[in-house]
Amino acid sequence: MPRKVREMGIVIGMLTTGEKNCITDVAGVRVGHVTLDEKINQDGAYACTGVTAILPHEGNLFQQKVTAASYVLNGFGKTTGLVQVNELGVIESPIMLTNTFGVPAVTQGTLQFMLDSNNEIGHSTGTINIVVGECNDSYLNSIRECPITPKHAIEAIRNASNETSEEGAVGAGKGMMCFGYKGGIGSSSRIVSHGPTNYTVGCMVLSNFGQSSEFLAHRYTTSNVQSESTLSPTDGSIIIVLATDAPLSSRQLTRVIKRCGIGLGRTGSHFSHGSGDIVIGFTTAHHIAHLSDQLVEIRTQLREDHPIMNQIFAAATEATEEAILNSLSQAQTTIGRNGHKVEAYQF
Repeated sequence: MPRKVREMGIVIGMLTTGEKNCITDVAGVRVGHVTLDEKINQDGAYACTGVTAILPHEGNLFQQKVTAASYVLNGFGKTTGLVQVNELGVIESPIMLTNTFGVPAVTQGTLQFMLDSNNEIGHSTGTINIVVGECNDSYLNSIRECPITPKHAIEAIRNASNETSEEGAVGAGKGMMCFGYKGGIGSSSRIVSHGPTNYTVGCMVLSNFGQSSEFLAHRYTTSNVQSESTLSPTDGSIIIVLATDAPLSSRQLTRVIKRCGIGLGRTGSHFSHGSGDIVIGFTTAHHIAHLSDQLVEIRTQLREDHPIMNQIFAAATEATEEAILNSLSQAQTTIGRNGHKVEAYQF
């Protein structure tokens, strides 16, 4: 039975994890998956892919936006919506993850879900900015067949729960590879504190990067039994989503999510030429109303020079590293298109 690495005695960092050791430890955050694992035709085409939805809170995301930011470690990616996220510092839709060629369908499905939930969008108010991230799962998935449809995005959003998320070869992670082994969805969380005040930092990754020779396995291996790795046809990618309830500005969030790259680097990645390594971050501390007649708005944010900021930087680093390892430890050996097989990594 797949387990998180912490259950195997591999402890990353010094900070305490949240109760679920998952991004859903951040209150209000929900995650939903749709997984496709089926033959498409008799010619070997196979759907080995999916969609993952991350919802920052349980309310109407368009009417109550959250402070957000994104950061590009290496820009070989095909995301949607990040230009506006960085311009305005908010997210107003679910954060969706899928395969590269699934981005248009997932964008369309998420848009339809949000239009159905907000009759005024594009009518009596402005348009909406949909955020979608992707990785290339073409070794296991018949990506040219475009098996993802808009309905899968809607289903993933409706499946969203604040329970401990499934990890490994599920949702958008179904066809992904990490360091030549089976990768996919991974998550972890950390608690930072100052006196009686506690904040939670949660991370979810879609891991699809690296060659087996790059993996710093000696840092984590608890067993000498290793499965055979698969050479990825591309450099791969990773999408990292960081959530927190700490009151941060968009600029401060940018500082925090840059530290996710440290956690990625600790596993052995050097952000390869063809790897789309992108971080999306948000805080649930601020709900920004879509409409207001107020001239100014007041928000609380942490002092830049307070020691807790360093804890938050460390939390982002630790949670990212552990989430990547969890994406490996929870993934199972998978067979996809044309009989391609990717082995699970044995820690």
